[in-house]
Amino acid sequence: MSCANPLLHKPSRRLPARVVIIGAGTIGPDIGYYLKAALPDLTLHLVDVAQAPLDRAVERFNSYAQKGVERGRLSTEQAQRVMQNVHATLDYAVAGDADWVIEAATEAIALKRRIFARVEEIVSPQAMITSNTSSLPAERIFADLRHKERATVTHFFAPAWRNPIVEVIRWPGADARLLDDLNWIFCMTGKVPLVTADVPCFMLDRIFDNWCNEAALLLDRASAAEIDTVAMELVHAGPFFVLNLANGNPIIIETNTLQAEAEGAHYRPAGIFHSVQTWRTVAAGRQVEVRPEIASLVRDRMLGILISQTADVLDRKIGDAADLELGCRLALGFKRGPLEIMKGLGDVEVGRIVERMRHERPGLPPPRRGLGDYQNFFRYVQSDDVGDVKVITLRRPEALNALSDEVTDEILALIRRWEGDDAVRGFVLTGYGPRAFCAGADIGRFPAVLGNACAAAQYARDCARLLVHIDAMRKPVVAALNGMALGGGLELALRCHGIVALSGAVLQFPEITLGIVPALGGMVVPYRRWPQAAAEFHDMIRGAARMPAKTAHALGIIDALAHDHAGLIDAAVARVHALSGSLPRQRFGEGGVGIAPLLPMEPIAANGARLSREVIGIIEAAITEAAAATRFEAALEVGYRAFGISACTAAAREGVEAFQQRRTTDFARTG
Repeated sequence: MSCANPLLHKPSRRLPARVVIIGAGTIGPDIGYYLKAALPDLTLHLVDVAQAPLDRAVERFNSYAQKGVERGRLSTEQAQRVMQNVHATLDYAVAGDADWVIEAATEAIALKRRIFARVEEIVSPQAMITSNTSSLPAERIFADLRHKERATVTHFFAPAWRNPIVEVIRWPGADARLLDDLNWIFCMTGKVPLVTADVPCFMLDRIFDNWCNEAALLLDRASAAEIDTVAMELVHAGPFFVLNLANGNPIIIETNTLQAEAEGAHYRPAGIFHSVQTWRTVAAGRQVEVRPEIASLVRDRMLGILISQTADVLDRKIGDAADLELGCRLALGFKRGPLEIMKGLGDVEVGRIVERMRHERPGLPPPRRGLGDYQNFFRYVQSDDVGDVKVITLRRPEALNALSDEVTDEILALIRRWEGDDAVRGFVLTGYGPRAFCAGADIGRFPAVLGNACAAAQYARDCARLLVHIDAMRKPVVAALNGMALGGGLELALRCHGIVALSGAVLQFPEITLGIVPALGGMVVPYRRWPQAAAEFHDMIRGAARMPAKTAHALGIIDALAHDHAGLIDAAVARVHALSGSLPRQRFGEGGVGIAPLLPMEPIAANGARLSREVIGIIEAAITEAAAATRFEAALEVGYRAFGISACTAAAREGVEAFQQRRTTDFARTG
């Protein structure tokens, strides 16, 4: 059975060492660059029928790598590794020893079939074969293959080297292990794979293409600039702006014609797409004045097509609700997922919009269920069963799995659902992807309580509700650190009953760099659980020093280290079993705790950045008072109050404003 978290899958193959991409137009080289950036030692062959596109593809590789160096994303050495072993050729024979052949040629079914007939004669029996297409079903593309089980569609989104989303198409011909292996490879290399059914346009292009087509059908009532202006209430860039950017008119003609042939004339592309190349519209973020009656019409129709296609995807089980929400935000640029938009509109307004669409756009599928039925899913967490242990994965890849109120509540809901089940021994918490367990907590409502010590302290108490619940549990919760654990994410891990980590994971309290203090027990729990590491915790909390997982293991903070994700989950499950039935009643002890002295320090972070001396003083006073507290609950209150005090400093205001404005903090003038 497939895992919701791709990294829980134990793959039947290794990460690819040799990849061949057929098609050196636009998206093929971008797919290649993504793979080389993620796997620098990969040998990559770009294949085309003409030399000119190959030459341009190599130039693009050089340009991407150079920009990466200029922007500080790559070192010169890393850029050189990315450029090594990239070969451009007219010869298909290079596919003979490839681990993976990716076709990225023109969207023409006959051409794709010819390419795969040629590829199948060359590749080894173990090679994976995939096609990049935004609309053509796998069953049609691979109809003539003798070994269909190793082939499927992998639909990348532009720009493929940067856009994290890729659709992996589930179709009857493909072996389930192939799909699981592809999902694992994509997740390991920084992508977010979304599995969809094998229908024309799959999941996300059904949203995007019909969104754009609906916009074009409104041009008899409003201008492109007016439509984009109204649409930007929902998306970061209007449909016509995006079509200009991607030269997308031919794509809409092709995809909507395909949908119309398969599902009805209501999907037929707007005729104007055949006669216009470039749309006269506004830039992303710009607006024109729109008359209220026109704005109302455009808003209803754009919401109507979004509701129609979202419901159709879910009613026909083309894709998963959480995947649809995530894909619309990350791949298509929606500010909120369509189901979140529908929830905000409410039953009555959704019903009104659907009824209007029924009259103005007959044939489009309406929702088959009540609004509430579409909302019964978890947006930000996944759950898997590993034997008698529930593995809960935080999935917010765009925020490195950072905590928010919604994430906290979803984790709590899953734990409460199963903590009374005798068949469940315990829980593992881990993060999605290869980079982060949890990169902290969203700023969320914190800016609103700056300057109000009582409100800020209560905000900290509210945010700690999951951690306090874990404190009282009688079933073990083990944190499996698959990458960095920062701030609130580290505080969550430290409250779990056990911690295991990948050997390359890192622990850090970066709050001091924002002019605030750890809010959820970070100045309390470490000293009570691991007093032998007090000196190291002083450096982390006061100076944002990073602690490698190997150091944390040597100090007894981390129970076990693993070298890969499969081993990490195995170690976490083993730790749950070891702790099951033997959790101490008083994990944090009664009475005060002796800790190493807080030696004087300069207000300089471990990375050399200037810090606030005032906030360091607040931290030192809180650590000292909390260590002396005779009750754990009283010690936590010390931390909450200290967070409230820090929220009233000039340093906190400067730190939060700098974070929001994406600039360097200046604590020289705040103290």
